[in-house]
Amino acid sequence: MLGLFGTLNLAARSMQAMRTGVEVAGNNLANVNNPAYSRQRVVLETSPTIDTQLGPEGTGVQVRSIEQIVDSLLNGRIQDQSSVSSYWKAQQSSLQDAQNGLNEFLNSTGSTDASTSTSAATNSDSSLSARLAGFFNSFAGLASSDTAGARQKLVSNAQSLADAFNNISTQLGTARTAANTSISNDVSSANQLLSDIAKFNKQITTAEASGGNANDLRDSRTQALEKLSGFANLTTSTATNGQVNVSIGGQLLVNGQNVADTLQTYADASGNLLVQTTTGAAPITLTGGSIQGTIQARDGALGNLQSDIDTLANSFITSVNSLHATGFNASGTSGNAFFTGTNAGTIKVNTVISADPSLIQISASSTATNDNSIAVALGQLGNATQASLGGKTFSQAYSKIVGDLGDSLKTVNDHVDNEAAVTTMLSAQRASVSGVSLDEEMTTLMSFQRAYTASAQLVKTVDDLLQTTLSIKR
Repeated sequence: MLGLFGTLNLAARSMQAMRTGVEVAGNNLANVNNPAYSRQRVVLETSPTIDTQLGPEGTGVQVRSIEQIVDSLLNGRIQDQSSVSSYWKAQQSSLQDAQNGLNEFLNSTGSTDASTSTSAATNSDSSLSARLAGFFNSFAGLASSDTAGARQKLVSNAQSLADAFNNISTQLGTARTAANTSISNDVSSANQLLSDIAKFNKQITTAEASGGNANDLRDSRTQALEKLSGFANLTTSTATNGQVNVSIGGQLLVNGQNVADTLQTYADASGNLLVQTTTGAAPITLTGGSIQGTIQARDGALGNLQSDIDTLANSFITSVNSLHATGFNASGTSGNAFFTGTNAGTIKVNTVISADPSLIQISASSTATNDNSIAVALGQLGNATQASLGGKTFSQAYSKIVGDLGDSLKTVNDHVDNEAAVTTMLSAQRASVSGVSLDEEMTTLMSFQRAYTASAQLVKTVDDLLQTTLSIKR
């Protein structure tokens, strides 16, 4: 038989177990708005029985452990989803920078059909397409009225067009520089997370050495893993001691309590940053995460955009200069190129012409007067197809460049929206498993509270019985 003192111990153990239940429920309630927290619960078990003349007799309840309510498979899916979502978001950010650099509003379809080029972009007065039109219109105006004012207006429009090319080149260069900076920053953040994960592994092992689960540390490690997967795709393996090993691109970076290797950037022949391991400089193959998303946008859509703009500028410079070279100025001389430079970044109006617009060569003859045939031809050049641009006019070629960017941005935007929906779904699933429910926790809290009150009443009852027993003896 337990006896009075055995029953008193039973009540004390019950009070201790119920108090632990209240504490855990309170901890859950305190973390109701903490997205990194996984709900915990007290696992109770029957205390060891004792043998009596009547058979085994129960001794109450005790706490076996405090467990997390987690779905490891679901956490792994969220970790993978973080990598995919960050990959597309990084591309979206870079392509939006490119859109700003073009100074064009891309529509939702991003049409690449040159015959319907106006659907690919809405032109502002300062856009390249508007300045192309203004430049060729200035030649047409000069052909109809060769005045000093018309020549000056042509030079002014030509300088504005060159500035537009220069600005686009600068903006795209800035976007590529920003991409490299983003890669460098992401690598630094990823390395810090690798260090944090190794530290969490050590702390978890130390905390669990005496038994139990280091639940809060495990939550922190899970959050660090999800943040790391946002930078790069990773694979994990869990050792028997609960430590997590982390590999990125097939390279082991966290081995238990130690950071086996880290990431670093290096520049390729074009000055673009790529990623490799620090020890041994082994190349890293990334298939997801913001680092790879930024690299993909920089070397893909951004790189193609810069190349296409430079091709357009070079074709424009060559065509205008070739036709202008066949003409003569008002003094009957020739030989001055209208533009200098070879691409969007270097195009300039020839300083000789900008200083003296009378040197613009618009006559087909060195002696004929009122011959503006070269000006007419240059005015019509805007509507002429160019073999170097795939049989498109300058405006059509530019419209296709803008449209291609629009297509790329639309594709990326669609992926971002789709992945956001998947992330929301997975987060809701995890919340239903690991999230804290106020109603459930309040019910649990009341249950433990009342059980604690009942156990306390048992202590009082046993105390009364002991007092009665002692009074009988006296």
